Amino acid sequence: MSRPAALTITLTIALGLLLDQYGGTWGTHAVILWTWAVFATLLLHAAPARRTAMLACLLIATAGELFLALVWGLYTYREAGLPAFVPPGHVLLYLLGLGLAERLPASLIRPIGATATVAAAVLWTTGADQFSAVLVTLFLLCLRFGPAPRLYATMFLLSLAMELWGTWLGNWHWQASAPWLGWTTLNPPFAAGAFYCVLDMLVGLTATCRPARSPRFVRKC
Repeated sequence: MSRPAALTITLTIALGLLLDQYGGTWGTHAVILWTWAVFATLLLHAAPARRTAMLACLLIATAGELFLALVWGLYTYREAGLPAFVPPGHVLLYLLGLGLAERLPASLIRPIGATATVAAAVLWTTGADQFSAVLVTLFLLCLRFGPAPRLYATMFLLSLAMELWGTWLGNWHWQASAPWLGWTTLNPPFAAGAFYCVLDMLVGLTATCRPARSPRFVRKC
């Protein structure tokens, strides 16, 4: 990813959340239009394989948001429902993670996983964030069995930064305990990035399952 594209995505997410929170109705509409415009521009100029991954990310992220926010109720947005800039925003974060993951030394993957495990254990013991123990388990499974551990380690940290920014501004708020489970959570949970890792793993697996160009139309995955 080029530096201008990475900077554009970073500013879109950081300033977009700020404008959505304090810009009123016009601000939210501006964020929606701008986020979709950036997404469409990057999609138009993407290689076929990357374009497939972006569309898969859009669909999976939308389904995940609808389930986690509206069905499970783990968190709620400032206004009821799912803001229209969130699905393309997930794609932009995914693309930024791909670019940053290329620069992450492989030697840091295990220390990141170990640090997350220790932090989750401490939070579980103190009772401050029991839900993150489950999320860190998902994160470790992604690192162990997923095809892109550098991406998952990067996204775990990158998404945590975004979650801290968004919840601090008040764009969304995590429940004090996870519905259905009753386990305590922070706002945001320390290991909220595990959801993004699962998303990225699903996107990667989906994007590699493409129809083969053969007379029999055999599907290769």
